[in-house]
Amino acid sequence: MKLQQLRYICEVARRGLNVTTAAERLFTAQSGISTQIRLLEEELNTQIFERHGKRLTGVTQAGESIITMAERILTEAENIRQVAQQVNDDSKGTLSIATTHTQAYHALPKVIAKFTEIYPDVKLRIHQGNTQQIYDMLLSRTADVAVTTASKNMPKELVMLPYREWSLSAITPPGHPLTQEPELTLSALAKYPLITYDHEVAGRAAINQAFTDEGLLTNIALTALDSDIIKKYVRLGLGVGLIAETALDNSEDSNLAVMPAGHLFRPSTSCVCVHRGRHLRNYVYAFITHITPQLTEDAVEGILHWESTKGENQTVR
Repeated sequence: MKLQQLRYICEVARRGLNVTTAAERLFTAQSGISTQIRLLEEELNTQIFERHGKRLTGVTQAGESIITMAERILTEAENIRQVAQQVNDDSKGTLSIATTHTQAYHALPKVIAKFTEIYPDVKLRIHQGNTQQIYDMLLSRTADVAVTTASKNMPKELVMLPYREWSLSAITPPGHPLTQEPELTLSALAKYPLITYDHEVAGRAAINQAFTDEGLLTNIALTALDSDIIKKYVRLGLGVGLIAETALDNSEDSNLAVMPAGHLFRPSTSCVCVHRGRHLRNYVYAFITHITPQLTEDAVEGILHWESTKGENQTVR
């Protein structure tokens, strides 16, 4: 049994049994993954995946247990590496951050500037993506930590630390008729083409739900994965933007009219996410507390330890 084989079965399971996608993610050949999975099953004398011909169609009951254990083994293998690096020199290393465009552009620059002053020898890598891609980066250990918006479909392998609640704002060019309304309402918004987030972006669900609850139809003229695209097309006059208030900048967006819409849509929560049970270097804890100054490093470590223990207890049958 090899770690690489365990990595293959976990990645295939994570990619919905799509071996081609798993191979692309792992930068290897599809045939190599298939061969190694077969070799592992032969060694264990147990079938991990159900098949129809050469196509994987499901995970066997034994396979589910094996994959769960394999994920823990891979996490502990990475933990061993992190502990060794920490002992050798905890002021050096790499911090990989998975986040959205909006967080990377608006929320993280000050945090990262402060962090690099304290840890100048830590190399930073920022990976951008939507919520699901960010979760995948944590699960595949491409990222050490994620900064994103909380969602209901967060995998159980991850731990979330909420740090900020935010609401939506409506934006238009100056002088737009909507700015003359005595009060911003859903019915008033529904009169105009809307430019807002794509369905893959956390926060879009709150928009859909609000209009549905009021029985209003909307004209979504354009959707985007990041806030700056929304602002760009609002400036071109294509519609009214619905955007996170945290994505607005007084100096950069002085040519936009901003109307708070927190009373119309349920708020969203920004959070820090890490892989449950993964060993974090001291500088990772420091980065987290730079984002969540209300929590000390000891408090963060305590929460993560408690969550990890709870997760382990939940998997016991």
